[in-house]
Amino acid sequence: MSERKERTEREPSKQQQARRAARELAVQGIYQWQMTGKNMTTIEAEFRGQKVDDDVELHENWVEVMRIADQALFHELLHNVPRFQKELDASISPLLDRRLQDLDEIELAILRLGAYELSKRMEVPYRVAINEGVELAKTFGATDGHKYVNGILDKLAVKLRSAEVTQARLR
Repeated sequence: MSERKERTEREPSKQQQARRAARELAVQGIYQWQMTGKNMTTIEAEFRGQKVDDDVELHENWVEVMRIADQALFHELLHNVPRFQKELDASISPLLDRRLQDLDEIELAILRLGAYELSKRMEVPYRVAINEGVELAKTFGATDGHKYVNGILDKLAVKLRSAEVTQARLR
């Protein structure tokens, strides 16, 4: 294997880093929306470092992560996950072993983001959508939350992208 190929397998490209950063910020914004009910435009302004009110204290990492994040993806995820919430929840709910309301809020935010990517962003390979959800759960979720997220997103991928999943599994 060439040195270049080995390097790209270990180190994500700048584009991959930018997309991951966008997803990290988006899941935090979605979580904030779920917990507070704040308007997404306000939440986005807070993440972008714009002063919204005196009570807002920027998370210390947001500004740094925002610098490398894919801005368009961040905006799309942050606004469209709430926009399609009912549809996303309807696709997730039958796959759960408990009620949607009983899920940990961060895992719910991650599942909604993953469901959005699987259902609305067909250019994203299903394995990438699942892997990104798992990585988000490892970063922000409970100790074994990533296993739960993996299982649900895998079932959802089979449901929403059966041809893509079948083709990949035949290889």
